[in-house]
Amino acid sequence: MKLLKKLIAVLAFAPAMVLANSGTFPLDRAPDRSTDMAALQNGAKLFVNYCLNCHSASAMRYNRLKDIGLTDEQIKQNLLFTGEKVGDLMKTTLSAKDAKDWFGAVPPDLSVIARAKASGDGTGADWIYTYLRTYYRDQTRPTGWNNAVFENVGMPHVLWELQGAKRGATVVEVKEVKTADGKANGFAETTVTFDEQGNRTEHTEALKGEHHHVGKEPIKLGLASGGTMSRLEYDNAVGDLVAYLQWMGEPAQNTRRRLGVWVLLFLATLATLAWRLNASYWKEVK
Repeated sequence: MKLLKKLIAVLAFAPAMVLANSGTFPLDRAPDRSTDMAALQNGAKLFVNYCLNCHSASAMRYNRLKDIGLTDEQIKQNLLFTGEKVGDLMKTTLSAKDAKDWFGAVPPDLSVIARAKASGDGTGADWIYTYLRTYYRDQTRPTGWNNAVFENVGMPHVLWELQGAKRGATVVEVKEVKTADGKANGFAETTVTFDEQGNRTEHTEALKGEHHHVGKEPIKLGLASGGTMSRLEYDNAVGDLVAYLQWMGEPAQNTRRRLGVWVLLFLATLATLAWRLNASYWKEVK
């Protein structure tokens, strides 16, 4: 019985121990702006200006933006730049070959990215919202950028002009030290620091004691600076962009929700009538 209790205690704490030492960056909750037409329109503008240069949204047509309050003329004047038509699909002009040469991989289609990134840590909207706000400078990377949520990401920080090009970070990792013959010989903590320009410095020191958790801690980010927006303004802009990406994954979601309420009310009324009819019928039988 004592052995069973110990086993249950270990299993109960195991998930927390894994999370604490996996280096997973905690996700921030994305604001819910699914019914805010102004936010969705601003998000669409940000998407076309900053995302559509490399990514496609091949399941979406420009004229579907009328569902968020835009007219055909507004779409033509503000969102079409290279001769597309209002009824065209939202595709990038970047070729797959050039994308692979420049970034090492073809940028994914973003039509349903807000659904694809959902996990046990949070919704896809939470992931994107946190991801777009956690870039930091890293001159060891080809693009000069890295990301706390997506380590060694190939995508550069496309919104750097808005958030700012200066931001550092600190990465701490505990490793087990082994001798030449593979035997354990203590633990060491390595601290890697990136200044706001992305210059890297590293420091390692031995840890005392025999009980240390091996793994990376969540990255500690500095404050971004040098952008055209304040921190609050940038967070709001990213919130609008994420709201649009979430809406784009299912443009009819608001209609579905409204219709669902009426369907449930109808079924509740029907069930009540059926219940009373059944009671009345059996009353006469008895």
